[in-house]
Amino acid sequence: MKGDSTRLFAAATAAISAVALLLLLAFVFNLPRINLVSQHHRRLLQVHEGSTSSSSTERIGDACSIDDIVVHQGATGPLPSGIPTYTVSVLNLCSVSGGCAVGHIHLSCGAFSSARLINPRVFRRLRINDCLLNDGRPMAPGSVVSFQYANSFSYPLAISNASCVR
Repeated sequence: MKGDSTRLFAAATAAISAVALLLLLAFVFNLPRINLVSQHHRRLLQVHEGSTSSSSTERIGDACSIDDIVVHQGATGPLPSGIPTYTVSVLNLCSVSGGCAVGHIHLSCGAFSSARLINPRVFRRLRINDCLLNDGRPMAPGSVVSFQYANSFSYPLAISNASCVR
């Protein structure tokens, strides 16, 4: 009997923790005051010959738009040495079913450097102000690519170029 109540308590605690985490994530990603890349820092996808575009947003075909790629950046706990760290998440928010995978995503990143090693298949600087995300591989609709870096200041990161992947 006592074992059953312990298991029930553990299950309830886990469920409450999961709900609290989901609420926290929803709260954080909907806050306008966190360090998000603002609209004026976004770049439109380049329109290639033969593709169509709408009057409000340049698109590649009917599925892809730069507005579907969102960059979130925020401070996280410092390294043991005291160097500040930052977490970056790039999300493909496209909701078009069966399409809008975006690849070859390049970010303007200044002279990006990090005191923390970043997997180069996730994010790497190719040259000054040109960083490649996800090794150029496509991001499926709804997917997220995240990484952390450490530096005494944060770098303004913004999408500079991307391609619609069929």
